Amino acid sequence: MRAILFDGTGEALRPTDLLEPEPRYGQVRLRVHACGVCRTDLHIVDGDLDRPKLPLVLGHQIVGTVDAVADGAAGVAIGDRVGVPWLGWTCGECRSCRSDRENLCERARFTGYDVDGGYAEFAVADARYCLPVPEGFDDLEAAPLLCAGLIGYRAYRMTGDAHRLGIYGFGGAAHILAQLAVHEEREVFAFTRPGDAATQAFARDLGAAWAGASTEAPPMPLDAAILFAAAGELVPTALRSVVAGGSVVCAEIHMSDIPAFPYDLLWGERVLRSVANLTRRDGTEFLDLAARVPVRTSVRTFPLEEADAGLEALRSGSARGSIVLTIDR
Repeated sequence: MRAILFDGTGEALRPTDLLEPEPRYGQVRLRVHACGVCRTDLHIVDGDLDRPKLPLVLGHQIVGTVDAVADGAAGVAIGDRVGVPWLGWTCGECRSCRSDRENLCERARFTGYDVDGGYAEFAVADARYCLPVPEGFDDLEAAPLLCAGLIGYRAYRMTGDAHRLGIYGFGGAAHILAQLAVHEEREVFAFTRPGDAATQAFARDLGAAWAGASTEAPPMPLDAAILFAAAGELVPTALRSVVAGGSVVCAEIHMSDIPAFPYDLLWGERVLRSVANLTRRDGTEFLDLAARVPVRTSVRTFPLEEADAGLEALRSGSARGSIVLTIDR
């Protein structure tokens, strides 16, 4: 099968041919149709997440059709179209798993990091972590829902009933989340890189009440803010923008260091918290909601062999919305 291998930080991604993987107990094999490109992939390539399996097939926003089912794999059948997210396996036994916090499993394995992912024609996955893809989304539209959407949704839930919601970093996750927030009649305030008029216009097209640079103050105080940008220096900026009792949610798996800031920015029962991974409950809730809204993803595609170009487009911020690799097209 065709695949793209990552051999380590500083090495170019390597197109190659591999044997088709065989599913083991509890697993299924997917013929991959599409795989989203995520900023987490960049963190792996750049060495920010520094313990990947090597060599590694990246990719954790996988949409494919089940073509083989091993013993012990329940709930899926050959021919099912499913999505595979970042969280790929949990032990079910640790304290976190036993308290409905499988996203914090002490022995978790992650797709496209600990196990091979979807930058390939075939992938194997734990059947428990294969999510049914709703009708109404084609493969390319569905791929960004598997991480950008799911992590965005988990972060969104952490903001409670905040009416005025700030979103810092308006890319793949934000353009999905903004649609949910507008659907629920919340006011969205979008913050982009300075001078990025095109992305600000895109945010307004999706219903944002205001869009401006991350260096600007919003026109009115926010009830909560979510950071999809991996820039730690935006944490004090966001805290300045939220009201007393408000919250700032950091949704990135890796972020640059947060600079020191005066206690006054946190005082007043403001909350600063992170979001880690996702749960299967997040997946089923979000995919159901996304189909009902309905969410529409804006996608720029690259063929599998141009995965490195897709990653660079993500790094530069040149793509509007999400980037997806086309595998079988």
